[in-house]
Amino acid sequence: MGSSKKQIKEIVRESYGKIALSGNGCGCSRSAGDVSKSIGYSDKELAGVPEANLGLGCGNPIALGRILPGYTVLDLGCGAGMDCFLASKKVGEKGHVIGVDMTAEMVERARRNAEKYGYKNVEFRLGEIEDLPIEDNSIDVVISNCVINLSEDKEKVFREVRRVLRPSGRMFVSDIVLLEELSEEKRKNEELIAGCVANAALKGKYLEIVTRAGLEYKILHEDREISKKQYNGIALESLKLEIKIAEGP
Repeated sequence: MGSSKKQIKEIVRESYGKIALSGNGCGCSRSAGDVSKSIGYSDKELAGVPEANLGLGCGNPIALGRILPGYTVLDLGCGAGMDCFLASKKVGEKGHVIGVDMTAEMVERARRNAEKYGYKNVEFRLGEIEDLPIEDNSIDVVISNCVINLSEDKEKVFREVRRVLRPSGRMFVSDIVLLEELSEEKRKNEELIAGCVANAALKGKYLEIVTRAGLEYKILHEDREISKKQYNGIALESLKLEIKIAEGP
């Protein structure tokens, strides 16, 4: 078997703590700006809070669905806050954006960014996406960018999403899923664990997990080119989903 839940969480927390302190996210020869533009962010979006862009995503969940003025938005695994800051412009003064991250260094970096750039409708909370520090039925839109793959208990994450969403709410997620099973050696590789690969689920299993959690999904896009650009040709894709609470029994 692969690494234990505790080991995986410690590996991820330590890795992203270092990234938060260094500001160097992708760990590759490409700049964070180049990585982010290749997965769907515009120059204008990236210019808003440059310190928040660490080149860690696999898509642009803000571009996937409607975020309206007055909405309350939740970002799972918010990192340095880039998607939160983009969402804050859409929800306006009457709206609210909450970012949750389990890495204290990331939360601190995000809070500094918010203070520096004067974002008043954004807050950042330290917490785990499997046990969200969020009230029931309080969120209009949940977003997440290349984070759920890091969790060992993905079904619990999606059950938490179902708990916090309002009945009419939606989730927009970009995440890495596998198209072929990894070797045991790759499953145990710490760089691949922190790099959103080793703990990712097979695409079919991932979609089954969403359904088991009482949610239903619509596939918006599948990016397989990201494998060559960011993941050395490993059989994976960036899966973009719109998710809502399932209807009926």
